[in-house]
Amino acid sequence: MAESSELCEAAKNGDLAKLRALATAGADVSHFDHDGLTPLMHASKRGDAEAIRLLLHFGAPWNALSPAGLSAGDFAMESGHQDALETLIDAGIRAELVLGSVARRNPPGEPEEKYLEERVLFSEDRIMDSESKAVMMAWERPLMEAHARAICGGWDGGRFLNIGFGMGLVDSAIQRYSPSSHTIVEAHPDVYKRMIESGWGEKENVKILFGRWQDVLPQLESYDGIFFDTYGEYYEDQKEFHQFLPRLLNRGGIYSYFNGFCGSNAFFHVVYCQLVSLELGNLGYSTQYVPLPVKDCLPEEIWEGVRQKYWQLDTYYLPVCQASDDSD
Repeated sequence: MAESSELCEAAKNGDLAKLRALATAGADVSHFDHDGLTPLMHASKRGDAEAIRLLLHFGAPWNALSPAGLSAGDFAMESGHQDALETLIDAGIRAELVLGSVARRNPPGEPEEKYLEERVLFSEDRIMDSESKAVMMAWERPLMEAHARAICGGWDGGRFLNIGFGMGLVDSAIQRYSPSSHTIVEAHPDVYKRMIESGWGEKENVKILFGRWQDVLPQLESYDGIFFDTYGEYYEDQKEFHQFLPRLLNRGGIYSYFNGFCGSNAFFHVVYCQLVSLELGNLGYSTQYVPLPVKDCLPEEIWEGVRQKYWQLDTYYLPVCQASDDSD
């Protein structure tokens, strides 16, 4: 324990030689000191990229959180230490590619199956699941309108696909672009029933497919714009969907998705933005993130009655994904 405490002090003081000696001797690199900080957090606050690389080499957890809910990456971001930040982002991406430890807490599929089997509650400004978690909320309307503009704005009478109806915010926005074809996939029976009762099934240019996207995939065609926003799935599920983009998205088309990964932690969110960009890049797509300020959309009273705040950041980064110029 004493050696572990000394490790924190060495990181705090920038004593690289002592840090290396203690880590080599087996001191616990994941130790939290009396301030609730790990050696990696101390090194990140100082912007000591060399110490960060050393600690990561000895197994320091990149995603450990302080009592205030801050990671080493958050401390590097707050202090403006770019080299330290990039080192931690790289470590996070490499770890998530192997483990997926932040955005995936349970085996893929199980949470969604549970959600689809239970009732949801509708009100004017939200949809709630059986555990009082918000499925979708009205504060997202400006974001959904921006997503619709991103995937529809470059087309006159285009063909569009939305995976996940929710409150219908993005689909209502898509309709304003007079699409020639508008396909909606919705898996929850209560949401589907509400769609039908609201007249969505009577719109001439709308095709509704009831079921999980995995199950209705054979019925999907090709589209000029695609939006993806499911509830109860993890990144592994969305990554699986990405494998079908080359078949589903027309040349020059735009793909976007609700970018809610790690919406309560700024650093983890950055890691996932870069992770998705990397993985889509491997499929031949370039991704740009358009920053949208959302702080004014989220007064504290919005979350009254909601068990968990799924978004706590001041800026939302809207993804715009398109086939790279050099892709086939």
